[in-house]
Amino acid sequence: MSSEMDSNHTAAYYEAFSCNMTSPGQGAMRIVQLFLIPCVFLAVLVLGVPLNILSLWVLSRRLARNNRSTLFFHNLALADVSWLMALPFLIQFHFSGMEWSLGLLFCKLIRMLYHSYFYLSIFFVTCVSVDRYLAIVHPVHSPVLLTRQRAIMLCITVWVFAIVMSIPVAQLTYLSDCQNDNKTVCSLYIFNGTVKHSLTYSICCTCAGFLLPFIVLSYCYICSVCQLRRRVDPRLRGLACELGAAMVLFGLFYLPYHLSRNVAIAMPSLTPDDPWAWEMADLVFSIEMCVCSFTSCTNPLFSCFVGRTLRREISSTLTKLRKKHRVEPGHEEDSKTEESRVSVKAKS
Repeated sequence: MSSEMDSNHTAAYYEAFSCNMTSPGQGAMRIVQLFLIPCVFLAVLVLGVPLNILSLWVLSRRLARNNRSTLFFHNLALADVSWLMALPFLIQFHFSGMEWSLGLLFCKLIRMLYHSYFYLSIFFVTCVSVDRYLAIVHPVHSPVLLTRQRAIMLCITVWVFAIVMSIPVAQLTYLSDCQNDNKTVCSLYIFNGTVKHSLTYSICCTCAGFLLPFIVLSYCYICSVCQLRRRVDPRLRGLACELGAAMVLFGLFYLPYHLSRNVAIAMPSLTPDDPWAWEMADLVFSIEMCVCSFTSCTNPLFSCFVGRTLRREISSTLTKLRKKHRVEPGHEEDSKTEESRVSVKAKS
């Protein structure tokens, strides 16, 4: 009987969370859900799309070369662009007062793709780190251990695994009908109140999608540093520092996100009589969603920072674009004529 009452209490809380953002005690959550999240998503969209398209364009020119890093960076940018394509629907959803008008199927699809592309970024950053580890620690055997064909198969496996891992998101997503406001809400499985299934799934994703990649990344960094202590090449030492910075950023972005997500799901079971604690946990997780969304902007910078050749090509591309816009076609002939006049005057 007590369990049933707790379940009804939880359901009532999440119904108020989704449908009645103007109820007492929902002030902070209303600001985050209706203003902060869509504004941050919009800023990420404006910044992330050109950064990732530029990365894709430059990387596509180098993709034909036998380079594993280029392949991993290309897939990382592709995953980020795909993730960014889901943002306009969520921006509209939050700006419209959390009203969903695109139907159940599209609701499930957007939630699932958002989830899968989020983890694809983590997996491909890990692949880049493994590639760097092999180049530093096993330079002789690296071309044999991870050939281009194996790298392609690894990329395909990562895509399939991330999508399969996100299928339960579609199963846990549903539409909530708000009778008072006469609107439909596309639920997020973290906020649907089904603690048992949602928490089990979230912990599995945390282990497979964060802890395991973070352990691999840490191992690659530690082994690379140990190997580089026996060398005097400043270029390789700089590369180790770059990988260390990537590991720190990896932990700063994704560790709080996964912790806050699991706490937000588990809070109704941990404190069944304290809805205020539930709201605080949900509020922290919602803010972490905003923070984590900036990874789609930092990943292209990570690609530029770690890939020295890629950094040179992006710099060269930007220089050419600036020169192209600076000298317009209509004024190019006038410029040449003016230069010839100056030259004649100088001779005379």
